[in-house]
Amino acid sequence: MPDLILADLTAEIEANVRRALAEDIGSGDITAQLIPAERLAHASVITREAAVISGSAWVDAVFRQLDPRVAVHWQVRDGERVAANQVLFTLEGPARALLSGERSALNFLQTLSAVATRCRHYADLVEGTPVRLLDTRKTLPSLRLAQKYAVTCGGCHNHRIGLFDAFLIKENHIAACGGIGAAIDSAQRIAPGKPVEVEVENLEELQEALAAGADIIMLDELSLEDMRTAVKLTAGRAKLEASGGINDSTLRTIAETGVDYISLGTLTKDVKAIDLSMRLKL
Repeated sequence: MPDLILADLTAEIEANVRRALAEDIGSGDITAQLIPAERLAHASVITREAAVISGSAWVDAVFRQLDPRVAVHWQVRDGERVAANQVLFTLEGPARALLSGERSALNFLQTLSAVATRCRHYADLVEGTPVRLLDTRKTLPSLRLAQKYAVTCGGCHNHRIGLFDAFLIKENHIAACGGIGAAIDSAQRIAPGKPVEVEVENLEELQEALAAGADIIMLDELSLEDMRTAVKLTAGRAKLEASGGINDSTLRTIAETGVDYISLGTLTKDVKAIDLSMRLKL
């Protein structure tokens, strides 16, 4: 399950932006019509707080779709840490387009930078350990790929993208299939080559998943002692992922148990938009 890279997201970015502009502008920005069509302007966008930046390509697409005469000059790059009151980019072009695109552009940037900032916070907490922090499917509808890209800008990694690219066999799947072994066997027959991950709640289930040949085993809210035991029992036969009830105070200790991955819904779900501001000059 490789991380998303910007080069693979061109069509997604254009579609995201088309929807955002249609939602915001609709049949036309009537307020922008107060300004003469020929009037040109400059603008600068600053952050009012420290952050890690993500979303520059979405900003570029907003103004490109609105009016290709708008020039966007970036002073930072995705993944870069910035300080409060730092200028992120400047704009020049028709004043109407600058004002019509302001909200959509900043919405993308403030949201994706919030994800990147949250991810950098968690990545810093486990610095020096080999663990990889993974996102989940707890994303905003229609912005999953954008948020998962932002995760990588913050130094974390992507879990599966959706329900189509890897198996994640959880408690209800196991019950419906008649057991861990049966579920894993069916998965391997249905889609050979797709990663098969199974969730376990104790060491007995771990042994079942190992015997059945799971690629990844999710340790759901196991104690630290049981996680350490799981690492020893597994001995590299499968990748281990810790999940559930993990926070700032427990993250590093869990990373030090030797698990390969830690998944955190909070990377994309519990974020607060970065405070940005655009200043226009005619």
